[in-house]
Amino acid sequence: MRCSDAIVRMLQQLNVEVVFGLCGDTTLPLYESLHDIDHGIRHVLTRDERSAAYMADAYARLSGKVGVCEGPSGGGAMYILPGVAEANGSSVPLVCLTSDIDARDQGRGTLTELDQRSLFASVTCSTEVLSRADDAPRAMRRAFERATTAGMGAAHLGVPYNVLRDEIPDDAVNIDSRFGAYPAFRRAPDLEPVQRAARLLIESRRPVLVAGAGVLRSGAWDELAALSELLGSPVGTSISGKGSIAETNPYALGVIGSNGGLAYRREMLQESDVVFFIGCRTGSVTTEKWSLPADGEKTILQLDADAGRLGLNYRIACGIASDAKLGLAALVEEVGRRLAGKRAAKIDPDEIARRRDAFMSQIEEFSSDAAPIRPERFLRELFAVLPESAVILADPGTPCPYLSAYWRVPRAGRWFATPRAHGALGYALPASAGACFARPEAGRVVGIMGDGSFGISAGELETIARLKLPVTLIVLNNRSFGWIKAGQKMLGRKYYSVDFSDTDHAAVARAYGIDGRRVEDPRELNAVLKEAMRAPGPVLVDIVVQPLEEAKAPVSAWVA
Repeated sequence: MRCSDAIVRMLQQLNVEVVFGLCGDTTLPLYESLHDIDHGIRHVLTRDERSAAYMADAYARLSGKVGVCEGPSGGGAMYILPGVAEANGSSVPLVCLTSDIDARDQGRGTLTELDQRSLFASVTCSTEVLSRADDAPRAMRRAFERATTAGMGAAHLGVPYNVLRDEIPDDAVNIDSRFGAYPAFRRAPDLEPVQRAARLLIESRRPVLVAGAGVLRSGAWDELAALSELLGSPVGTSISGKGSIAETNPYALGVIGSNGGLAYRREMLQESDVVFFIGCRTGSVTTEKWSLPADGEKTILQLDADAGRLGLNYRIACGIASDAKLGLAALVEEVGRRLAGKRAAKIDPDEIARRRDAFMSQIEEFSSDAAPIRPERFLRELFAVLPESAVILADPGTPCPYLSAYWRVPRAGRWFATPRAHGALGYALPASAGACFARPEAGRVVGIMGDGSFGISAGELETIARLKLPVTLIVLNNRSFGWIKAGQKMLGRKYYSVDFSDTDHAAVARAYGIDGRRVEDPRELNAVLKEAMRAPGPVLVDIVVQPLEEAKAPVSAWVA
């Protein structure tokens, strides 16, 4: 069979459900195979390669399966790069397939010629450009294996036009279906570090567990809750780990760190004597640039599937190289054995509730009738109508700190996604489309973005309208790149090149055939959002909000 047929057959063997991508001259053989073969895979045509990668990223985060995107040579390979880089930096299992010019035309000034291997090398966990068709099965296996094992990430495979058309033996086309989901294989922990960590946790006075995205990738939320209950220990999360524990759980602390970490959470972490990072990279945001806690200030424990991350930013008293689900299960067993059926009861969960309630009662903006609409008031009205099984995609600007801080995810699991590796704008709108394919049973997919983000990815409104996807898109409209403007305020109010003109985003949505509403009065929010959540098809709500540099966003640098 042709190499392009083989690639489609292997995607089928991996149980790939959907591929996001954009057509190009060099990809014609692959599209021909997708057309001719009865494979059961849905191809989603996007309007931008970057959007294809963001859709695949969100699909992977929310489904537990590998996200697959594809694009053509030249500009297509360059445009798809930001989404691939985000997925890899966030350890999201994604495979990016690109076509390339005919290998025999390399070095001759051929249109769209570039070195794809070098282009993708720094932003993937694996990259390869084929020179022979019969290497395709091995290369596909390697790409999906690297994406779904150990530290996980984004893998890239480039296939030249002539290679796509070349023949390979039918019996060479096979791939292990386990590499289509993650983790493909789980690393079990060694007994000795589990015993040491259990002893340190039991002997601690006020331990705090900090869960990262590794807990979500391994589906370890039940084990995390069990360990928290045994120890009587609060659970904070990174932004990417939001959902590792139901935030209605009495031991749930919420997101910690510089972006969405509230003061009472910071205080409880500062009062702890042991901090246990679980599937968390201990990056700059979660730790407020390694000041929460400071190195050497507390006893630090760490569990990660990638042994290379253990002790990377902190001197650790114990490191467990393990899949989060298996590692936490082993700890629950060991701690339970040592406690002999009792609970350690380190912290009364009522203490967390009291601190949370005292902090929240001070925030008057949740009930403000002021215009422009306060972001907190928007959240209050959103949470009042949000279905319990809703999935939220948030851009990294204005929406991220507010949702990280104040949305209490009602059930543990994959309900929230925002790009934290590179914080690039333009994620939420296309990611909402990817989420629809990952979680068709969700009560509603909600994409929340600033107006700066909307301008970057607005073309995907056509994709959403064409596919009639059941999404509610919310634009927080403050007529500026608000995050940067707030930063300029902090550095001396030298506002420069961050403001732009007002756009009626609802009218833009209507031009694409999507129901669009604009809200400027906070008293209209409840009714409009309620209708937007119940609509059978896509809806966009343009909400004119307080400028971010004037707001009280839960960002520690600005609060200070």
